[in-house]
Amino acid sequence: MTNTTTNTEIDTDVSVNTDVKLNNSPVCVVTGGSLGIGLAVCKTFAENGYRVVNLDIRYFDVAPLHCEWVKCDVSNVSEVEKALASVAQDYKRIDALVCNAGKHVSATIEETDEALLDSIINLNIKGAYAAIKNTLPVMKAQQSGAIVVMGSDQSYVGKQNSFAYGLTKSALASIAKSTALDYASFNIRANAVCPGTIETPLFHNAIDNYVSRSGANKNDVVAEEAAAQPIGRLGQPQDVAELTYFLCSDKASFITGSLHAVDGGYTAQ
Repeated sequence: MTNTTTNTEIDTDVSVNTDVKLNNSPVCVVTGGSLGIGLAVCKTFAENGYRVVNLDIRYFDVAPLHCEWVKCDVSNVSEVEKALASVAQDYKRIDALVCNAGKHVSATIEETDEALLDSIINLNIKGAYAAIKNTLPVMKAQQSGAIVVMGSDQSYVGKQNSFAYGLTKSALASIAKSTALDYASFNIRANAVCPGTIETPLFHNAIDNYVSRSGANKNDVVAEEAAAQPIGRLGQPQDVAELTYFLCSDKASFITGSLHAVDGGYTAQ
């Protein structure tokens, strides 16, 4: 499961800690960083010396230090373009980009109408497209950069009732590989992190929706999900954030164009 943007009205378009722009530390842009996996990613990069810019439609529940929030509907290409132009102007660099914004839909192809299909493609695929396209000029100019797209175990395998979501996660895997090949000569790396079942607000929303339809006991459903993982537990957002940070670090300088499962062994079965 991946993070999702949600509607929360905020009076200001930007919230930033006062010292976030006052040094020459590396800069990481995260889409959909206000909760779940995205929030863990923001915190991890900030704790490792990055200035972090979170593009999300909602504000942080609790803003991490050294993290700026820019109100942005990531499903809207022009809003992403505008936000990243502002980041480039303010910071003069973008060292890492994490395309995390996304949403999950449980439905077969027959249950997926065109409007629903458009909405998930706009956020999960076009949001990543817009973020990468508008970050690459900065990374090319500085001759360095690391990009991570947030795939899924469904970047590897299919699942029932997941037509549109699986489609988008397969597309993101392809985006990571093609971007890696097209921009390797600029010392820009691109990889996909592919989480399995991660305990996030999105996970609990999906479970709640299932429970409301089926009448099942939520505790039993959560326990079944944990038991379905070979390692015997649900993943946590920090599990994904640590791998994401590593792939953007110099320690991963020879890793590009690859998919990295963080799924407790699920896709190894």
